[in-house]
Amino acid sequence: MTHATGLEELWHSAPPAAAAFDPGGLSTRPAIVREYLAHAIAAGTPLASAVRLRMHGAIRLKRWRKFRAEQVIVREQGMIWRARVRLCAFTIRGEDRFVGGEGEMNWKVLGVLPLLRAAGPDITRSAAGRVAAESIWLPSLLCDDNVWWHDDNGVAQARFAVDGHAAEIALALNHGRVQSVSLARWGNPDGGAFREASFGACVDQEATFGGYTIPARLRVGWHFDDPQRFDREGKFFEVSIDQAVYR
Repeated sequence: MTHATGLEELWHSAPPAAAAFDPGGLSTRPAIVREYLAHAIAAGTPLASAVRLRMHGAIRLKRWRKFRAEQVIVREQGMIWRARVRLCAFTIRGEDRFVGGEGEMNWKVLGVLPLLRAAGPDITRSAAGRVAAESIWLPSLLCDDNVWWHDDNGVAQARFAVDGHAAEIALALNHGRVQSVSLARWGNPDGGAFREASFGACVDQEATFGGYTIPARLRVGWHFDDPQRFDREGKFFEVSIDQAVYR
């Protein structure tokens, strides 16, 4: 894959599922992880290599702005998030991506006038953290033997690699339902130097699509380890999943 890879190309590059989910094969995982995966994936569901999401919500760009977006996440290949954001009388179009081991942001006004383009090691490392957090939308990825699980006093910790970038996410669970996902993500939430900062999402609702039960309404942002600061200044993204297709 290269930077020129489009959303459709990424989606069609996903290999078909090679096996079906068997809850009985989770015996080596901690009990809370077995409960989570059995809740997230119905028995006999093909273990998908990709998910295609349609979503809507609001993103904070100084003020809250409505958006609609489509996203493709492919195991071991990356993700592309393509969106339209309404800004006063104009529409901003663009995408965030992590493909071929590199992250990039590319946004334009009216789809023509350049507004933001960013790439480089910091953007790549931050995008890899985003892919790790969004694995909750592709739970089959978390069934992999290369994911190391740990029960940290009732919080499921998953450690794995995203194209060579080490990642560790924490899932707060309630009878298998994801209540929140959090991690130390590379970023610059205050506009200064990039660093590891607390990042996460609160899950307000879940939904089932094609045998997968995933978080479907979330509040996302920085300073996740400080609830008041998260609500006051860290939260920048509220999203509802309208459709999820697996392959």
